[in-house]
Amino acid sequence: MLTSREELDAELGEAARAWLDAALAEAADDAARPQTAADDAARSEAAADGAARSGAAADASRTAASPYASPSWELRYAAAGRHCGQRHADSVRSLLLVEAHAPLASVTRLYDQGTAAERRAVLLTLHLLDLGDTALPLVEDALRANDTRLVAAAVGPYAADHLAPHAWRHAVLKCLFTEVPVAAVARLADRARGDTELARMLTDFAAERTAAGRPVPEDLRTALALTAPAGHPAPPTAAPAPTEES
Repeated sequence: MLTSREELDAELGEAARAWLDAALAEAADDAARPQTAADDAARSEAAADGAARSGAAADASRTAASPYASPSWELRYAAAGRHCGQRHADSVRSLLLVEAHAPLASVTRLYDQGTAAERRAVLLTLHLLDLGDTALPLVEDALRANDTRLVAAAVGPYAADHLAPHAWRHAVLKCLFTEVPVAAVARLADRARGDTELARMLTDFAAERTAAGRPVPEDLRTALALTAPAGHPAPPTAAPAPTEES
């Protein structure tokens, strides 16, 4: 959960608050700087790279990235944990992204070149930035990962707003496969309601688990219940796997 600036000021020490003040000022200065044609070209290139991302393309973009293209606040972004503590790092990084009105070029660069913690902060903040659906490749990349911290961050409000139905359904299943609580899925009830295809996928998954003698996760039953149209009962799941006492 992200912490507000006011809450951070109450919890950070004097040195950390001073560092955060300076970092946010740099981000605000960058946001206020008039954008040049070169800036626009760099952002367009980053957007095109993001749309075409695959494992090989991401590696190539990391190699080709120019160290001179990064504004100073991006260096602050990487250092947030050292100066403000790991407990506050997500919130500090999110504040920097918002204050900088971070464009797709910066968001993509910070995600591609960042640690898992730095990537998570990007994912947690996407819905607060004016990016439309252009950052979807980052969400899709995170959903291919096995890091549950990234998966949980990827299914937040941005995914709820922009993931296509097919990809969103598979994101819900990814949470079940990796034991990420479905409570992490933003607007699950809204998007699941009346979704017969999601209901079929969940029912099939429950049947596979039961056939293998494995328990059906309670989160699966929760998600399946949400697929019922308003005023209708939820479809049944497969019977629980037998126990030694039964």
